[in-house]
Amino acid sequence: MDGTAIEPQAPTPLEPAEERSWAMLAHLATLLNLVTGALGVVAAFIVYWTYRDRSRYVAYQSLQSGIFQLIFWVGGAILAAAAWVITTAGSTILLGLCCVPFSILVTAIPLGAIVYGIVGGVQCNQGEDFRYWLVGDWVTNKMAQ
Repeated sequence: MDGTAIEPQAPTPLEPAEERSWAMLAHLATLLNLVTGALGVVAAFIVYWTYRDRSRYVAYQSLQSGIFQLIFWVGGAILAAAAWVITTAGSTILLGLCCVPFSILVTAIPLGAIVYGIVGGVQCNQGEDFRYWLVGDWVTNKMAQ
């Protein structure tokens, strides 16, 4: 080495057509979010880091695309998920509270059947003819056939 420092070369500026293409791709990267979840944000920032020294226009467009996606895609998804969790919990609680009387009634059916069976047993023990409601006549008809 002769002791002279090698100066870094300035990056080659993009042609106007290339600028438009990369800026467009940075914005269209949001479509990746539909398939991948959040890789559109990554793609926009990759365009920014790759071309920030070669085009101020591409740097601006890709940076704003990445930030916009972070705020409205990622942030919006987090808010939407939180809203659905709250809605589901609220619906569950509200629906559950509305169903408490029905649940109590349904729970009373087997308990009522036990009590009704005890009554039938007591009446039969006393020599009385006992017929279950809705079932007694049906059984009588089936036995007569």
